Amino acid sequence: MPPDTATDPNARHDGWLTLKRFLPYLWPKDNPALRWRIVVASALILLSTGTQLALPYLLKWAVDAMNTGPGFVAGQRLPAFVMLTVLAYAAGRLLGVVFDNLRNIVFERVGQDATRALAENVFARLHRLSLRFHLARRTGEVTKVIERGTKSIDTMLYFMLFNIAPTILQLIVVAIIFYFTFGWGLVAATAVAVVAYIWVTRAITEWRSHLRERMNRLDGQALSRAVDSLLNYETVKYFGAEAREQERYARATRAYADAAVASENSLGLLNIAQAFVVNLLMAGALAYTAWGWSKGWYTAGQLVFVQTYLTQLFRPLDMLGMVYRTIRQGLIDMAEMFRLIDTEVEVADAPGAPALVIRQPSVVFDNVLFGYDRDRTILHGLSFEVPAGNRVAIVGPSGAGKSTIARLLFRFYDPWSGRILIDGQDIAKVTQTSLRAALGIVPQDSVLFNDTIGYNIAYGREGATTEDVEAAVRGAAITDLLSRLPKGLETEVGERGLKLSGGEKQRVAIARTLVKNPPIVLFDEATSALDTRTEQDILTTMRGVADQRTTISIAHRLSTIADSDRILVLDQGRLAESGNHTELLRRDGLYAEMWNRQAAESEDLSEAAE
Repeated sequence: MPPDTATDPNARHDGWLTLKRFLPYLWPKDNPALRWRIVVASALILLSTGTQLALPYLLKWAVDAMNTGPGFVAGQRLPAFVMLTVLAYAAGRLLGVVFDNLRNIVFERVGQDATRALAENVFARLHRLSLRFHLARRTGEVTKVIERGTKSIDTMLYFMLFNIAPTILQLIVVAIIFYFTFGWGLVAATAVAVVAYIWVTRAITEWRSHLRERMNRLDGQALSRAVDSLLNYETVKYFGAEAREQERYARATRAYADAAVASENSLGLLNIAQAFVVNLLMAGALAYTAWGWSKGWYTAGQLVFVQTYLTQLFRPLDMLGMVYRTIRQGLIDMAEMFRLIDTEVEVADAPGAPALVIRQPSVVFDNVLFGYDRDRTILHGLSFEVPAGNRVAIVGPSGAGKSTIARLLFRFYDPWSGRILIDGQDIAKVTQTSLRAALGIVPQDSVLFNDTIGYNIAYGREGATTEDVEAAVRGAAITDLLSRLPKGLETEVGERGLKLSGGEKQRVAIARTLVKNPPIVLFDEATSALDTRTEQDILTTMRGVADQRTTISIAHRLSTIADSDRILVLDQGRLAESGNHTELLRRDGLYAEMWNRQAAESEDLSEAAE
């Protein structure tokens, strides 16, 4: 695994630091086969470059022979010599193409493996980041960063290794050839032109990079608005906001279009500036050679010689603007990916943390103080205990901190102070993997993968068998639902499970937890979306589950948890009352008030129904 060296967050693309961070992916220490591919590709680059550099000599010899006459090669050997040089020139061009394509074939696996390894690393890092990060970042923007970053790698590598490296080699060799053939004059002119070309390209491209970054930012904004609107499709329909959403998306796309036009127009200016420098050098070099020919210093073949070398040199130089832009944009996109990797992991395992070992699945909150923001405290020194095998319910008004308890227990966040213990072990000192393996949850809003019902149920435990899934189906009372579906367990649930009703999604979530079979189970409003009949079936299943496990039920409807061993009543993040249903009613406190209010509401509904 490449080192976790942080990039400079103040730089726009981090330059060589970004490239340095990527090199371990390109030259993997644990994969000698890939490194050999790089060596072979480098050898093919040298062969291709050498072949290209020999071609102008062949043309020069052919033209000189054709202009010199029989005196150049005695007798009938002249036509044969010219024919051989022409055929050798054609063969050299063919070999250049062959070497280039063999190089691409050899290197393709290297580029793809480097891209794959980096993408997998980013994906793994995203799953390690805290819930706070994922709640703050837009999913569309994150996926766009990964998409642009991974797509840029292969192209950037191609240009760096197969364009810049051969071009530098050609510049050196051509300078040597020009020096021995024409002297310092042409070498100096070529050097000045190359420096001017690079300076013009870099200066204009730097300006274009600002335009490009703005275009990317607006592109991500437009995508995130589209994704957000489509994910909330039903909400848009509820409020008749189609035109409003269209206008909101249109504003983003118009801003992107304006930025894209400015970026493309700047490209035209760059191409004009580059062409001016290139053709100025070509005109000067050819004019100098023609003047030397008029003085008798050079032959006609040397005019072709100069023209061919400069054409070969200008071909990659003509691409230098695109190469520079591609590499620079690739560095920007890769830097964005590395910033995702460098995002601080808010909840991390302690060094050398052991796995959680559960013998008695008890849960203890010991003076826990916590809030999502420092200026708003949710839990104020909360303390309670859930003995092993007990069924404990947590109730209270909205905003009392009930769901926060579940998030802290799963260690999506760490408390500001205090401890959370499972079987006497501080969950902050054990591995998160072992902790979450011991916990199961049926959330109030059950989100499903866009796959089959069977896949979503089996997702509860890796390697779950068909028998495990079928047992969970029976336990969660989904048998009747499946019997009405032509494809049964193979029925697609749609994105986020939207093809199922709220109650059906919740029953699938219960079945998924039954497949996991953890010693501690949390029911977070697990029956809130169910009808009365199904609710009673699920409550029966929950009671069966609770006989062998420690269960914590977060509930709004008090009737669903009245038979719990103990009921914890929260009020503004503090434990207001504790006891069983009968004891709490006798105290005539907050629980009794909530019970009486819900009972009155039920009576009103019954009278209205009559």
